Amino acid sequence: MGTKLVKTIEDIARLANVSKSTVSRALNDSSLINPETKERIKAIAEEHNFCMNLPARNLSRRQSCTVGFVTHSHQCGFTVEDMFGLEIMSAIGSGLDELGFDLLIIHMKPRDTSWAHQYFDSGRVDGFIMMKTGRGHAYSKLLSEMNAPFIIWGVSEPEINGCTVTGDNLSGGIIATEHLIRIGRKKIAFLGGPENDLEAQLRQKGYETAMLSADRTIDPKLMANGDYLMDSGMTGMKQLLEKTPDLDAVFVCGDVMAIGAIEVIQNSGKRVPEDVAVVGYDDLAIATYNNLPLTTVKQNIQMSGKLLAQNLVQSIKTGVVTHVTVPVELVVRKSA
Repeated sequence: MGTKLVKTIEDIARLANVSKSTVSRALNDSSLINPETKERIKAIAEEHNFCMNLPARNLSRRQSCTVGFVTHSHQCGFTVEDMFGLEIMSAIGSGLDELGFDLLIIHMKPRDTSWAHQYFDSGRVDGFIMMKTGRGHAYSKLLSEMNAPFIIWGVSEPEINGCTVTGDNLSGGIIATEHLIRIGRKKIAFLGGPENDLEAQLRQKGYETAMLSADRTIDPKLMANGDYLMDSGMTGMKQLLEKTPDLDAVFVCGDVMAIGAIEVIQNSGKRVPEDVAVVGYDDLAIATYNNLPLTTVKQNIQMSGKLLAQNLVQSIKTGVVTHVTVPVELVVRKSA
């Protein structure tokens, strides 16, 4: 390559086959860049007599003090079924405000990854907050390759090279089911989330753990899956009642689904909680203000949102990756 002068970070990025932000971080000795990549970039810069001047160096270190909240909604905007995302986004915004950071909402189209480069490489955001989705691995892999700080609301996995915050889903499943057992229910159904969703899997494991601890059998006819949306709560509850008309309780993996399940139970001529007790999950605002206040497992959304904000900002500033599990608790209301 010789000693031809390379004038810009873009030139180094092209030669190293990495992003501009990666070059900038490497030349600034950021801990976010792995040592191998850092040395390779520095070697290219040295070979081409490239040196960042002080003003440029200071500019490259300047943060936007803005974090992107990535939504996976197909539409720009939120509906009642996006309540969890809406409530936790509000808590994240409060947490960032305390730290002097702003929140930018990024509406991502399905299977689109251009948003990551568009917002991070341009310096519009310093990092990303995402809700766990079926494509979480693909997005986390992309952001890791870009050396972009990110945090996910969801269960920590080895493949996720970023921060995570999640509720204690296993304990949540246990305490919800134990409550239904304690109030004397005999045929307790489980209405879960998507089969490949780790949070739903852990809640189901909690349900099964509590049932087995009480010497109850795990009956496949008492189990169904939904997708956290109200329609799936209604569909799942119809399936459960068709298979086991005399069930007397159901633990539902999300409050929005639970509201749908209650509607189906009542439309079938049964009473809640007299005939069928219902426990939800999340403790969203809808759980309190529903016509029949919902007994539910409370995820501390305010605390979780602030942890998402605090731990991402810490990662932006230090490169430290953290994984936090937030305790949950049962809130008893009228439905069970």
